[in-house]
Amino acid sequence: MKAIGGYFGLELNSNFEYHRDAISLNTGRNAFEYILLAFKYTKVYIPYFTCDVLLEPIKKLGLKYEFYSIDEQFEPLFDYSKIQNEDCFLYTNYFGLKDSFVKKLSNKCKNLIIDNAQSFYSKPLDNVDTFYSPRKFFGVSDGAYLYTNKRIKENLKRDISYQRFEHLLRRIDETAEDGYKAFSLNDQNLNNSEILQMSNLTKRLLESIDYDLVAKQRINNYLFLDKKLRGLNKLQLVFDSKQIPMVYPFWSNRNLKNRLLDKRIYCATYWPNVLEWVRKDSLEFKLASEVIYLPIDQRYGEKDMTSIIKLILK
Repeated sequence: MKAIGGYFGLELNSNFEYHRDAISLNTGRNAFEYILLAFKYTKVYIPYFTCDVLLEPIKKLGLKYEFYSIDEQFEPLFDYSKIQNEDCFLYTNYFGLKDSFVKKLSNKCKNLIIDNAQSFYSKPLDNVDTFYSPRKFFGVSDGAYLYTNKRIKENLKRDISYQRFEHLLRRIDETAEDGYKAFSLNDQNLNNSEILQMSNLTKRLLESIDYDLVAKQRINNYLFLDKKLRGLNKLQLVFDSKQIPMVYPFWSNRNLKNRLLDKRIYCATYWPNVLEWVRKDSLEFKLASEVIYLPIDQRYGEKDMTSIIKLILK
């Protein structure tokens, strides 16, 4: 019997999860591991331009892997005929902007796995294994969603995540800077975790989000920046208004990151590990070191976007 009475817990809405038909797990990398285990793949083709945590399950399972390069449209430079029955091909839906290409890729690439960590709102394609990481879009400390037609037989325990919420709470009560150490520690603590079901706390938080409102705000912010900055942007990505972007990638010949940082505008680096994996003259090195990934998320509006634009054009 559940507890009745006593002290109150957090007051959270009970609406629905956006990916309510997916398998709910604890991290994106573990969702990836789940796929590798279920299909018993022996080799993975993986982009140079990706987060190094995705190597964690590959190495843990002792699989072979091979990197591939991408072009300025973030599309693979790859001969898909190389993929054997026991191989799989991992593609990242970069910044929530590559749905159209993912659909094309699914028609010519077998054993395709889509990493939608940066594209939370993208719907999975039939018979294409796909995983998501909601903490890239929302204020949660962990969690992942997975779509696959093949299940592993293991009964998974449920994660417990209340101890991972310090950075989220401190950002509200104090400042973003005060919570950063706890944020970094939380990232480290997710390393090498076992595959678990999503925690009840994370699930309840994800049931409380107004997904339509978030989507609308992200699109508005992206379009506002693009209108002002597209003429200066070396990246000419096609934006489909049906997609919900994660950030606005901006590539210019100017070193802007420190200027933005001085004004407390924090732009993530995607990804520091890439600088160690590739040559300095490669496109991936430039994407990691020169492109500024401007925040456009639901916490901000036109006034905030205007502040960013003024600093860039200064």
